[in-house]
Amino acid sequence: MSAPASPESLGNADDDRITPEILKVAGVVVLGSIMAILDTTVVNVALPTFITEFEVDAYSTVAWTITGYTLALAAVIPATGWAADRFGTKRLYIAALTLFTLGSVLCATAWSIESLILFRVLQGLGGGMLMPLGMTIMTKAAGPHRIGRLMAILGIPMLLGPILGPIVGGWLIDAASWHWIFLINLPLGIAAIVYALWALPGDAPEPSESFDVIGMLLMSPGLALFLYGVSSIPDEGTVAATKVLVPGLIGLALVIGFVFWAFRPEHPLLDLRLFQDRNLTVATIVMFLFAASFFGALLLVPTYFQQVRGESVLKAGLLVAPQGIGAMLTMPLAGTLADKVPVGRIVPFGFIGIIVGVGGLAFSTSVDTPYWQIIVFLFIMGLGMGGTMMPVFTSALKTLRTHQVARGSTLINVLQQVASSVGVAVMSVVLTNQQKASADLAGSFRAPYLLAAIALVLTLIPVAFLPRRREESHLLDDEESGGTPVVLH
Repeated sequence: MSAPASPESLGNADDDRITPEILKVAGVVVLGSIMAILDTTVVNVALPTFITEFEVDAYSTVAWTITGYTLALAAVIPATGWAADRFGTKRLYIAALTLFTLGSVLCATAWSIESLILFRVLQGLGGGMLMPLGMTIMTKAAGPHRIGRLMAILGIPMLLGPILGPIVGGWLIDAASWHWIFLINLPLGIAAIVYALWALPGDAPEPSESFDVIGMLLMSPGLALFLYGVSSIPDEGTVAATKVLVPGLIGLALVIGFVFWAFRPEHPLLDLRLFQDRNLTVATIVMFLFAASFFGALLLVPTYFQQVRGESVLKAGLLVAPQGIGAMLTMPLAGTLADKVPVGRIVPFGFIGIIVGVGGLAFSTSVDTPYWQIIVFLFIMGLGMGGTMMPVFTSALKTLRTHQVARGSTLINVLQQVASSVGVAVMSVVLTNQQKASADLAGSFRAPYLLAAIALVLTLIPVAFLPRRREESHLLDDEESGGTPVVLH
């Protein structure tokens, strides 16, 4: 085995290429991210099986296998930035992989629905750290002139998760048993841990920073309670239900309390002072609205194929694949362009593709719509998504200084998690209410798609404020903080 690449060995100041050493680091992050994101979707197809296997009466009970995982993700993300600074990203990333793999194995041994939910929470605590840590590792490895292309690589698991989750889950359950949707993570986890030990460069932790205990007590429970309330909306059918309002309002109050508190300590749990950076502020607004609209709408596609067209879980997953294929075609191109062209000149074209795709789906929900028509709109939507997501992330992180990257990626991941949860809940409620109000099952899908399309059109307003001029990156400029510059390119 060769020695891990040091930061200094990953390139020099006039080398703008994606080197094999950088790709080696990227491979670790992609593998870990695929494991975490795949498990947010692969369990969806197993819920009917859990009802039968564990003899559960209520669907809402087994749904906690998803909700518990999501809440654990949301709760642990805020502390990731502090932990990365204190313990180092490499050690923390390996610890997160270990915790996620252990949680996966325990899930496979579950003897009741309660034990499965508990082990899913443990799994989520590990999975929640993988994505923000991965973004931190990739940003430091890329350097300012390659961050767009490296972010495009990081986008691969974001695409593969929703596409492969239903396919892999359905196939494993049919071919073996539900246990294997969790056991499959054991060999993947071991491989990822060994790979990380070899490939990731060592980094110097900064243990002098104090932990924001009050911020943690406000933010993590507040975020978990708020998302619990939001995730309960589809089951309750209204935001006025006690199960929605009580935890939602308490959680919102704690989050608001954190916002006021966050400006007091020198090192807050989430560094809201980063919003002084105009590019990060505009990019996070765009990302929040985009994630809520896009992922909320995308969730409805396999549901349409199963409920309206009567397709199997496996075939529904395959029919959604054109969206991912479209994104895979444009994401590397958008990543390369984001390193050379201001993102404000790239993202609008991506949004046009997404709006055309989602708007087209709104008028393609009948029981006899040709599949080729739906596939075309999904493909166009994917082309737009590939040209949007990673340039927005790049814009948010590119002007941060090296010592701010871990906290910046943590902040972005928290907001994306909240946005996706809100979008899924809103679209689910609109669909449920439409189905109750009309006997036309196919037509009930039109309203949520139209809502998503309108929200995406409105998002063009903050998109117009994305940088349209090339700005200097500060990733190498760490002198003001007294830190050591990380020379990576």
